[in-house]
Order: sequence, then C-alpha cells, then structure tokens
Amino acid sequence: MAKIKTPRWGWALTGSGHFFKECLAMIHALDEVDLFVTRAAAEVVRMYKQDLTLPKSARIFRDTAASAPPVGNFYYGVYHTLVLGPATSNTVAKCVYGISDNLATNVFAQAGKCRVPAIVFACDTAPELETEAPKGMVKVYPRRIDLENTARLKSFEGTNVVETLAELEQALTERKRELAGHG
Repeated sequence: MAKIKTPRWGWALTGSGHFFKECLAMIHALDEVDLFVTRAAAEVVRMYKQDLTLPKSARIFRDTAASAPPVGNFYYGVYHTLVLGPATSNTVAKCVYGISDNLATNVFAQAGKCRVPAIVFACDTAPELETEAPKGMVKVYPRRIDLENTARLKSFEGTNVVETLAELEQALTERKRELAGHG
C-alpha cells in the first residue's frame, strides 16, 4: 500500500465520561480525523446522549473484531498523531503493561511501534477529582495504582500524557504547529 498524501489524526475513545463531551468538540475541530470507538466508548456515547456525527472527512472505526484490523493503517503512514482520550485508568494500565486487547489499546501499541506520536488524556491524575457522570458532577478518588500507572505512562517514548483539558488543548495546538513546520 502506498503512503497517503495527507496523514490523518487518529483519536481513540475509551469508556470514560471524564470531559467526554469536550473531547468530542475537539474532535469536531480537527481536519482529517479517524475515530476509534471501543465497545465501552460506544456505551458512554449512549449514556451521555452524545452524537458521533463528524465532518465529512472523518471516518469511524468501531471495536467489532478481535484483531482490530484498522490498526494496520499505522504501518502505512495513514496517521501522523494518535490522541487517546479520555483514557480510563483501565486503558492507561493496559498501555503501561503492553496489553492490547481492544481497539484503543491496540492503536496505542501500533502507534508506538510505528513511531507515531501519541497524546494521552488520562482521567485519573489526582487523589481527588470532580467529573461529570450522566446524572451530574461526582467526586472520584483514584487509587494509588491508577496514579502510579499515569506516572509510568509519562516515561514512554513518543507519548505526551496530559492531565487537564487545558493541557490537551495545548498539546493539540503544539502538534498542529509541528505539523505545519513551525515547531
């Protein structure tokens, strides 16, 4: 397969509702984006009553096959960047320990193997957080292991772990600047 002319953004959604609506708005603002939707993310879309309509250039890949066939696109230069977010503590732990058993963890692994930079918006980043649940705001208290795994993921080559919505916006802006040849 020949390299494509315009590499795309890849964005993987997991089963987290943490800033889920805001992440969908950021996805809408990207040109040439493919969305990787895990089964858990599809449940969250329904729980939060969100619409996955995207720009015409966007493609949606759903987690329907054990081998995650869309990950092969990473081998052929289809993606310049992977965004994984919001990323559950489960997803972060799997990424840290090299477990690739769903679409999100599979694309993260393949991005790393193909040296495609990844931005991970981790959810469990502080001992106490407020997050939006389907019925309103709730407090959550990430476990020590969740915080440790987020810290471990920060040491991964080619991986930028962000902890806040503002950091995610900044990371996207910086990556756009790099892609435009200004970074």
